[in-house]
Amino acid sequence: MISSEILKKIKEIEIYTSRLLTGSLVGDSRSAIKGSGLEFDQIREYQMGDDVRFIDWRASARMDKLLVKQYIEERNRTVLLAVDVSASTFFSSGVDLKKMSMAQIASVLALVADAGKDHVGLLLFSDEIENYIPPATGRKHVRSIMQQLFTHAPSKKGTDISTALNYAANLKRRDTILFVLSDFISSDLPGIASASTGFSKNLKGIAAKYDVIAIRCLDTNEQKFPAVGFLCVQDCESDNSGIVHAKSKGLHNINVFLEARRLEQDKLFTSCGVDCVDVTNNKHFMGDLIKFFRRRMRY
Repeated sequence: MISSEILKKIKEIEIYTSRLLTGSLVGDSRSAIKGSGLEFDQIREYQMGDDVRFIDWRASARMDKLLVKQYIEERNRTVLLAVDVSASTFFSSGVDLKKMSMAQIASVLALVADAGKDHVGLLLFSDEIENYIPPATGRKHVRSIMQQLFTHAPSKKGTDISTALNYAANLKRRDTILFVLSDFISSDLPGIASASTGFSKNLKGIAAKYDVIAIRCLDTNEQKFPAVGFLCVQDCESDNSGIVHAKSKGLHNINVFLEARRLEQDKLFTSCGVDCVDVTNNKHFMGDLIKFFRRRMRY
């Protein structure tokens, strides 16, 4: 049974996304989700108002008149949302858990894809595949995805992103864009990433098949630890506990590690041709997504 609170949240996201699709995001979001968003159709004579970036200068020189390349919008891509539901996503130093932020982001992506008539699927993972909803179209289907995102039972398990990547790769769907939503704190992705890790190999492999976008959702305290002195801490996934001295030299070492982890992951994403969007669960994410999609659409 879905609670009234969850239904209210889903309705709010639907209304919010609908407003975005009729506003400033409409051009960017639909095209960004489709990569270039365009498929070559024909060359025709230039008309007033045509985009000058599509002028075919070689053909124009041969024909002695201005010609442009005409494109048609691609349709029916598959958008696959791989969402981390491991124990580490049930953390927050603010109001919203990382899990809730990821659920909202994935919901918006599903609604935008549905507006573009694309097939949308959902893959929930921890250190194993928790649930899989095959790609399909229609608002009823998208609602079932949203309901699963917000109602999936909490998992007290670890994180193995390679498991999700392998599962997605074995689906062998053509023309697919894969969004991986996670904090990327994973047993198969060490704190400091290495080109020799299994994760690196799997990421390169799936990036060769699909258009992959990583959405890294971290809490503020997972990016820069506050100077609060001695703290008793417990690992969400292993239940291991200890005392951390988050001050002076100890704090410096922690923050150096957190920054090095992020930079090494960035390096890995770049080497695999994977775009990465950083969002923080302590602030609203839509501005970051809009900036990313606009940047991705620049020629």
